[in-house]
Amino acid sequence: MPPSRDEQDYESRRRQIIDGALHVFAGKGFEKATNREIASAAGIGSPGLIYHYFKDKRDLFRQVVETYAPALQLIARGDEMMDMPPREVLNLLASTFITMLDNRATMSMFKMMLGEAVRRPSVGEIFNTIGPGRGFPFLVRYFSHQMDKGTLRRMDPGAAVRCFIGPLIAYMLTKEVFVQADTETLRPEKMIETAVDIFLHGMEVPGGK
Repeated sequence: MPPSRDEQDYESRRRQIIDGALHVFAGKGFEKATNREIASAAGIGSPGLIYHYFKDKRDLFRQVVETYAPALQLIARGDEMMDMPPREVLNLLASTFITMLDNRATMSMFKMMLGEAVRRPSVGEIFNTIGPGRGFPFLVRYFSHQMDKGTLRRMDPGAAVRCFIGPLIAYMLTKEVFVQADTETLRPEKMIETAVDIFLHGMEVPGGK
């Protein structure tokens, strides 16, 4: 049964607020963003209307991150990926992570949040709970499972996660902050292929299951 008109209107307005909040968080950060500014950016009349769709500003921020960070949507289905081959899972996660770079507002928000997290531990805790605090444990669990299956070499799974994530973070930084001479010519697809190849070259068990 298709959604009713009321359900469609509710979801449309909810997404309208998420889109407006993205631009305000990108420009002001979490702490300084106000409901009045978010309501204005979303094109809704009353800041109080936000609470009809979200519990508080933290809940709204979580919804913004989950909407614009497709890797988190994948992680929400993590159990389905436990037995998928490492190359398939890593390519999928790397691709969704790097896809964020294509949305300028999303990238601006994440850069703003990183800076704010360093200055304000409370914001860092919120950001970690929503994003890294979910992605990191998932990868630890996935790598541990693949090690138990004999697909990946046995080693500290937390160290392995950092070795996989590190090149992706470096790619983001050299594209957005510390721009390098090859920034315009190094394609995302090549970066993903290279990062996954190097990682699996060190991690895969030859002839593994």
